[in-house]
Amino acid sequence: MSHYKILILGASYGSLLASKLLFGGHSVTLVCLPAEADLINGEGFRVRMPVRGRETPLLIDSRNLPGKVSAMGAMDDVNPADYDLIGLAMQEPQYGAPGVRELLERIARSRVPCMSIMNMPPLPYIARLPGVDADAVKAAYTDPSVWSAFDPGTLTLCSPDPQAIRPPEEKVNFLHVTLPTNFKVARFENENSNAILRQLERDIDAIRMETPEGATEVPVKLRFHDSLFVPLAKWPMLLAGNYRCITADGMRTAQEAVHSDLAQSRAVYEFVSDVCIALGAKREDLVPFEKYAAAAKSLARPASVARALTNGAANVERADKLVQLLARQRGMNHPAIDQIVALVDRRLDANRKKSAAA
Repeated sequence: MSHYKILILGASYGSLLASKLLFGGHSVTLVCLPAEADLINGEGFRVRMPVRGRETPLLIDSRNLPGKVSAMGAMDDVNPADYDLIGLAMQEPQYGAPGVRELLERIARSRVPCMSIMNMPPLPYIARLPGVDADAVKAAYTDPSVWSAFDPGTLTLCSPDPQAIRPPEEKVNFLHVTLPTNFKVARFENENSNAILRQLERDIDAIRMETPEGATEVPVKLRFHDSLFVPLAKWPMLLAGNYRCITADGMRTAQEAVHSDLAQSRAVYEFVSDVCIALGAKREDLVPFEKYAAAAKSLARPASVARALTNGAANVERADKLVQLLARQRGMNHPAIDQIVALVDRRLDANRKKSAAA
């Protein structure tokens, strides 16, 4: 069995995937802020994860796992060619930041297989979808030029379905999983790269932790799919839940966004599902609304996009606009989607004006 060297950009959400990889004996390097890197290099990281039927969550400590984790806070020191697989676990607007942009270009030119774990699929992945005009959706991206050096075949998408937060009372090397669902990753064009994903899937399936109850299976798996459309199953959830956490002057929880008007939530969810199917997804690729609505009952916090807007962010991930633009390519539209996009536009405009006046 091969042990891989894996680079992950982003230590918050990235530490969830890293925890799974370390069980398999792989080496993981996290790229993050210098203070985070110092903490992870000194103390490792912790992931707290609920398990169905078990009262006490599991606590995963990276220091006790077979693999090795390290962190880097200086992006100039990162050589992508040193790695077998690279994960992108930052939010889309961050990739244009100084230092990150240059690292992303080196990643693209290295041609090391790259797996995105973003709500917003990188633009080269959109270019892999048959019959889609990727140029026509550039307006949904903060800076589409940061993706221009990628060969689309070297980049794939892994849906970030598991939900996790950094509890404010804990150090920044601590992650709490609130919804332990599975990562779903689409194939690369290269079969050698796909072989890496398949081995990681097997390694993660085999994970067991010793507990007082005996060897316990650990939730949050990696599921490999030949279909490019399976990771798009997150889109109906984002539009029906995450982006509807945003209100005209604030935010609400995802549970409120979904369940305060279940009929509207269903209408948005089904429309976005229909867009995915019009692009090429199969109905069985997608999650039924009832299953999502049940999961949303436990989502007691506003989505990160709503929190970012409330905190004054000048840029956020625009999966809402991406879905709108892709729907238009198929001659489809929905007034609720248009309203979401217009609301996010207004909130961003207000934040930018406030920042400029400061």
